[in-house]
Amino acid sequence: MIDGTTRSRFTSKRIALLGSVAAVAIATAVGAPQGYRLVEAATAAPQSVQNPQGPPGFADLVAKVKPAVISVRVKIDQGGDANASGNDENLPPNLRGTPFEKFFRGFENMPQGGMQRHQLVVGQGSGFFISADGYAVTNNHVVDHASSVQITTDDGNTYTARVIGVDQKTDLALIKVDGKTDFAYVNFEDQAPRIGDWVMAVGNPFGLGGTVTAGIVSANGRNIGSGPYDDYIQIDAPINKGNSGGPTFDMKGNVIGVNTAIFSPSGGSVGIGFDIPAQTAKYVITQLKDKGAVTRAWLGVQIQPVTAEIAESLGLKKAVGALVDSAQADSPAAKAGIKSGDVITAVNGTAIKDSRDLAWKISTLSPGASAKLDVLRNGESKTITVALEAMPGQKQATAGDDGSNPTRGMPHLGLSIAPAGDVAGAGGQGVVVTSVDPDGPAAEHGIQSGDIILDVAGKSVATVGEVRNALAEAKTAGKHDVLMRVKSADTTRFVAVPIG
Repeated sequence: MIDGTTRSRFTSKRIALLGSVAAVAIATAVGAPQGYRLVEAATAAPQSVQNPQGPPGFADLVAKVKPAVISVRVKIDQGGDANASGNDENLPPNLRGTPFEKFFRGFENMPQGGMQRHQLVVGQGSGFFISADGYAVTNNHVVDHASSVQITTDDGNTYTARVIGVDQKTDLALIKVDGKTDFAYVNFEDQAPRIGDWVMAVGNPFGLGGTVTAGIVSANGRNIGSGPYDDYIQIDAPINKGNSGGPTFDMKGNVIGVNTAIFSPSGGSVGIGFDIPAQTAKYVITQLKDKGAVTRAWLGVQIQPVTAEIAESLGLKKAVGALVDSAQADSPAAKAGIKSGDVITAVNGTAIKDSRDLAWKISTLSPGASAKLDVLRNGESKTITVALEAMPGQKQATAGDDGSNPTRGMPHLGLSIAPAGDVAGAGGQGVVVTSVDPDGPAAEHGIQSGDIILDVAGKSVATVGEVRNALAEAKTAGKHDVLMRVKSADTTRFVAVPIG
């Protein structure tokens, strides 16, 4: 696994997990008002105006896969000290950022004496069987910390399920219903879907159960900032709260993704949903079934994407690979000789697209395995063999900064610096950023007051003069951007800043 600190995030108002909090509601059938009548079915259009080229119906596909899809209902007992005051400090940590947070906050305005000793939070989601003997997939955020889990099948039968294992990093969970061996089940698709392929989602939106929607694959490889291995499939088939953990099918009836989040300013579907790819789900679920947890390999580097500016400053033809900010002390990478400034371009002969791709590929290897990394260092290619280790503690891999800050081509950096030795508490390496022009390119690329610049254009700097000389040499060499290694608190990263 790869360590890092920076990752992009959508605001919580726009990205929503799809688990749904159950509320008591009554649906009443109301007759038509006096003077009104129900509209009869319209007369079928003449055969000549029907479009024979339109998409086929989904009825056969629904009949094939719907029996394997389940509704998931969970209960979480929060104990005696519920959040009577509405203060965030009193909100249970396991509810923060989950669909249950809003439900829990529903008690904020209750009087102090009106709280029950035990607050029972009820949530709903979706899932699907992957074997006849009752193994089923859902989301981690649906069942995590649940005191009980019940599932309802398409035929209306209810069963008690137990949680086999969860993986927070991919938001996947495996549950099991015991006592039966003839459940309808579905399989994961082996091939990734293409953009534009028809897909169909089935699930339990808002507790309605058995709901089918259809659309297409809108995009692949989406990073929504929800975890270290974001690689979501984006679909436009409508999914809502309660669809979480449910399947999205291709036209063959195989699962291409697990519904997990939506992009929505309102909380309802606006046609932008995100699925965990089948490839990821298969890998995680297999480990959960075999071991009850996911064991990932650890490389021990902090990385970031290779942007076009960084690629240009390093003399690379394409902005691909993962740039190493630093290798952790005593990590497998450090022991193998991986250094700051290396660009990792392949793992075991498979090309690396970006830092997220590297994080995922390392995570799929086993601790103790050897990995051959293709590395570009100072313009030269080399292969370094690394003995991977198990991830220590709860450290996570991240893909670093998304590199989306634009380059404005400003002729100045817009910052003031001083030798680190002259600034109390800054240590003895590099130069300290004492002030930043908020409208300058340095600020635009995330450099802040207090940051320490360690290298400029691959050269260590300790004085203002050394920084100026490195910038001048880069400009004389025709560089449009200069690569700086910058330390912020305990994090080190590379920043490509335009020099005009």
